[in-house]
Amino acid sequence: MIGPALIVLFGLGTPLAASQTPSVPPSDRYAATARLIREEGLRSEKAFAMLADLVRTAGPRLPGSPVAAKAVDHVQSVMKDLGLETWLEPTRVQHWVRGEESAKIIAGAGERETDLTISALGGSGPTPASGISARVIEVASFEELERRKDEVRGSIVFFNRPMDRTLIEPFRAYGEAAPFRAQGPSRAARLGAAAALVRSLTFRLDDFPHTGMVDYDPAVPKIPSAAISTEDAEVLSSRLKTRPDLSVRLRLGCANLEPVMTANVVGQIRGTEKPDEVVLLGGHLDSWDLAVGAHDDGAGCIQAVEALRLILKSGIKPRRTIRAVMFMNEEFGSSGGRDYAADPRRKAEKHIVAMESDRGGYGPLYAAVGGSPEARRKFAAFEPLFQELGLSGIRPGGGGSDVGPIIAAGAVPMGFVPASAAYFDVHHSGHDILDNVHPRELEMGAIIFALLAVIAAEEGI
Repeated sequence: MIGPALIVLFGLGTPLAASQTPSVPPSDRYAATARLIREEGLRSEKAFAMLADLVRTAGPRLPGSPVAAKAVDHVQSVMKDLGLETWLEPTRVQHWVRGEESAKIIAGAGERETDLTISALGGSGPTPASGISARVIEVASFEELERRKDEVRGSIVFFNRPMDRTLIEPFRAYGEAAPFRAQGPSRAARLGAAAALVRSLTFRLDDFPHTGMVDYDPAVPKIPSAAISTEDAEVLSSRLKTRPDLSVRLRLGCANLEPVMTANVVGQIRGTEKPDEVVLLGGHLDSWDLAVGAHDDGAGCIQAVEALRLILKSGIKPRRTIRAVMFMNEEFGSSGGRDYAADPRRKAEKHIVAMESDRGGYGPLYAAVGGSPEARRKFAAFEPLFQELGLSGIRPGGGGSDVGPIIAAGAVPMGFVPASAAYFDVHHSGHDILDNVHPRELEMGAIIFALLAVIAAEEGI
């Protein structure tokens, strides 16, 4: 027997057929579709099971590593098992490896050496085997660094800039502090510094360092650089107040190896009427190596795959192609996103929408639609569907670093914004583990992805 929901979806009235009836409100045309997607997702919570399988099979996934290559094979196998059309597209990635690392406050008269908890920053070169022992210069801004430039030569510059806890938007606080990690080491090197320490980018006061990539300036030496935990940043700062001549011994065994060829993983549901018009969902498959990258960005990858599974399970045959891409190398410069956009296959395609989930697997707050005012007005008609799913509605926004190049080529940015107050507790740190992902919150992101993709694939933009 065909139930009422299926009558709305299929030959007796697909979303497309219903859309040809002007008297039907836009959001009502997809009410049954939204219900099927929601019920299947919340009943099964398959996203969490798939994420658990990914992090067990391929844990920390540094670009260029054997584990990252294992993740590529694993995700493609999952896509094949779901019945998706799937293939790999090549991308060249930086291959950086971490070695043994340590830092100690060198003892003064009557003192004992104090260990500091650190983590080498991505792209850092090593110290000599014996380490670097040097006076520490603490600064809280680039302006202060310039004022004290006569003290910098031969020193270890300590960038002690906390994320601003008074800001409501955590990504704004991150954006204000992140330049000290990304640009600080080269700014210090230009003044003759021997190494750099950077306060970890998190609101929390704990003993977990948060790593991340350094954007080294090729015109200056690539000095050894490490993140220091927020607790030990406080310790070091406190000690410097009583001992301005304090020194630290830093040892880093990391190395930059030859670049490696790897791949983005692509899976799709081919459109029935306009297969060359593409609605893109994405996440990045690589992660940092201090944990398994459950939130950053295993969650986003799995939400994209789960969205396609929900669409298939609901029996929807979209007019346009809906594609999921697991991009490689976001953490080391987003070469996967650039190479995807530049691939010769894109010449025969038109990407109409691009979405990326890379703010953690937390519960969605609102859907986001960017692009022209006309695009936003068109999707505003579907706002009641997202409100029924517990979101506040649809706001301007969308996009991501991996989908940026395809958006620059004309795709409309879309997506959703999750409740990310806790994101920087785990970001790039040993806290980014499966236990910190909530199955229902993760699934809700996949449901929103799926519904946005279906509407875009049916209605166009």
